[in-house]
Amino acid sequence: MLVHNIPPVYNEKSSCLVLGSFPSVKSRSSGFFYGHPRNRFWRMIAAVAGEPVPQTTDEKKSILLRRGIALWDVLESCEIKGSADSSIKAAVPNDIGSILKGTGIKIIFLNGNTAWRFYNIYIAPSVKIPAVKLPSTSPANASYTLDMLVNEWGKNLKPYMLLSRE
Repeated sequence: MLVHNIPPVYNEKSSCLVLGSFPSVKSRSSGFFYGHPRNRFWRMIAAVAGEPVPQTTDEKKSILLRRGIALWDVLESCEIKGSADSSIKAAVPNDIGSILKGTGIKIIFLNGNTAWRFYNIYIAPSVKIPAVKLPSTSPANASYTLDMLVNEWGKNLKPYMLLSRE
């Protein structure tokens, strides 16, 4: 059983929450979300925000917090082979209540089908905030180009993003 080792990113200004499924091997080893160099999450966020692609963990946290985006994963622990979401078993959900109580989150975005499925099983029944499934930024989702991801995520994220770059 693997336990999630990355704390959530959020502050009182967070207006939307992005949830993935569970950190990949690369993310677990780097200690931060979307650590695989081929995952398009950070390039997509930068394009939607009109900012340079963040390189360091501090830069990644900064772009999220300045733009009102909270980030975490649906699962707190699970059995998983490598990074394959399809292999997840014995899933235990994270308690997102602390994030929701300390913020002004108005919507939850799920990064891909697996996050959506586990969210609906474990978390949605107790949460009264709208949730939207968005296409996975994983390199395994080869049917979506970066431009397609930027378009789809952008039209959903932008209405909730803070405009300030400070």
